[in-house]
Amino acid sequence: MDNFIREFQHRYNDIKLDIQNLDSRDGSAMASLYDITQYPAILALRDDGSTLNIWQGDTLPLMDEIAGYAYS
Repeated sequence: MDNFIREFQHRYNDIKLDIQNLDSRDGSAMASLYDITQYPAILALRDDGSTLNIWQGDTLPLMDEIAGYAYS
């Protein structure tokens, strides 16, 4: 996941990522709030916290797909 994040930030340096660690209090709370059951997980959220899309498990979305949600 670290390589994915690093490459995404390199390609799309204008998109802010909020990276959470499941071992932290905030990360655990976020996983519970959004019913994350598989890891890794990527969430595309609106500014108000509502869900646009969630990807969980081994199959990650394309970076362009994530960027599309960020730019929408």
